[in-house]
Amino acid sequence: MKQRPGNRVLTGTRIRERRLALSRRQADVAREAGISAAYLNLIEHNRRPVGDHLVLRLAAALDVSAAELAEGREEAQIAALREAAARLPDDVTPELDQTPELLARFPGWASALIATARRADAHERQLVTLSDRMRQDPYLLTTLHEVLSAVTSVRSTASILAEGGEIPPDWRARFHANLDGDSLRLSSTAQALVAYLDSFEAQDAIFTPQEEVEAWLAAGAPPVEEAADLASDAARALARAHLLRMEEERLALPDAALAEAAAEEADPLRMADRLRQPLDLVMRRLALLKPAGFEAAGLLVCDGSGALTLRRPAPGFPLPRPGDACPLWPLFQSLAAPQTAIARLVEAPNGRRFRTLSLATRHQPLGTEGPVLTRAQMLILPEEPGSPGSPDLLIGPACRICPRIDCAARREPSILLAA
Repeated sequence: MKQRPGNRVLTGTRIRERRLALSRRQADVAREAGISAAYLNLIEHNRRPVGDHLVLRLAAALDVSAAELAEGREEAQIAALREAAARLPDDVTPELDQTPELLARFPGWASALIATARRADAHERQLVTLSDRMRQDPYLLTTLHEVLSAVTSVRSTASILAEGGEIPPDWRARFHANLDGDSLRLSSTAQALVAYLDSFEAQDAIFTPQEEVEAWLAAGAPPVEEAADLASDAARALARAHLLRMEEERLALPDAALAEAAAEEADPLRMADRLRQPLDLVMRRLALLKPAGFEAAGLLVCDGSGALTLRRPAPGFPLPRPGDACPLWPLFQSLAAPQTAIARLVEAPNGRRFRTLSLATRHQPLGTEGPVLTRAQMLILPEEPGSPGSPDLLIGPACRICPRIDCAARREPSILLAA
């Protein structure tokens, strides 16, 4: 994958900054490197290429390693700065074309910006985790209910005892026993709740069977009984069902046939015609096998209600916790047009673009008297940075964690935006 020159800190800019930092004259550095001052001036303004041998001589003259001057060293940092800029509010417009210059002239400030953006991103992820758990976690809701129940019982018993009056000894002993039991129950439940809340500090916390299966798939789908990621019975059942489906689809479309077709065709629709196989099967197998040209492919699958049943996103694709999603994803649009392939170029809030192909299918597993079931899948392929053309859709992860303020599809305020 080639980068455009504008996305790099060019060698000449780095040479100039190093020379100025040392308070060296162009003529002196040029003489030590065996070139003219005029030629060094052209190099420093990125008007002449710099070969490897000349980089070595200039590095020696500037008392720095050649790696420090080599072109392309900061591409990852530039990408991080651009991603940080993409998360800013719409009314803040940093000069993206000056990003390489910023990194070359002020590397310390650039590193500080990157570190701050990454720290803010980590805090946002933790906030989303906390919000999701407070809203969805059944264990947490049950535990909080138990705490409230115990508190109410203790207060009721204490009120009876505090009112005074004549209470028979046997009833007083019963009230004391109830108070003791309820206080012990409250104490143990509160301790368990504190320990559970402490676990919120863990990054990428897993607390649903679907997330367990996703972690298991990311680990290469090891044997179910040996997989540490599959902690619950529900997750193990989902994993076994997934393995069965994968084996059936592998028999229907062998790896060798799919890899050969992928080498000849880049369009999954044409690939399906070539293989004489259903497009949805080809899409799922591409995301699993990841042949040449599809190494970073991701796949999302949902049922007719829009609930995600499989999540294997491409790197960088904005994905929320299970149970929530962006209504603008082409995946959901395909539900309204079954058996029609929908291709869209989408752009995430971080500026990353993805080519998507969505298809919904319908079937009646119980025959004509049974229900019509719908399933949709979306194949996700990362687009090269700087690719031409405008995106068809501006998407996000989910409304609650999306920074797009003026989105027409927004259904609730984002917890990441100030009120």
